[in-house]
Amino acid sequence: MTENIPEGFKLFPKIPGFLETTGPLYVRYEKGAAELGLWVEEKHVNIANICHGGMLMTFADMQLGIGSQAAMGMRKFLPTMHMSCDFVAPTPLGAWLQGSTTVIKQTRKSVFATCILTADGETVFSASGIMKIPGDNGGQFSDIVLSDPS
Repeated sequence: MTENIPEGFKLFPKIPGFLETTGPLYVRYEKGAAELGLWVEEKHVNIANICHGGMLMTFADMQLGIGSQAAMGMRKFLPTMHMSCDFVAPTPLGAWLQGSTTVIKQTRKSVFATCILTADGETVFSASGIMKIPGDNGGQFSDIVLSDPS
């Protein structure tokens, strides 16, 4: 399905660990925003042949963090402290899943954001999250720098 990737999306850099199982993921950076994309494959669906809720939550968690990074011009990993979500509609096998993020507020230590996921252009999921902004003093997450979005 790589020939049908929407314009501007590029393969997301390989991420080790658990997130390897969710891909391949795609990302489009433009004008202070980052949108993730994914083709819903058989490995992503449940017994009803729709995208598994856990997969949607994982995708939204990534969208919240990466979208917030891009919106704030920040290059650090933002660990999620809280996330709530709503399953709006089923996400069918074969659909193009795409996310967008809006940063609601940034404080010295936290980011509050929302994201919307669409499947083939229809809203299927919404989430809100609170992410920690790591300090610059050598903490557990402060040394994790994501790849250059350009």
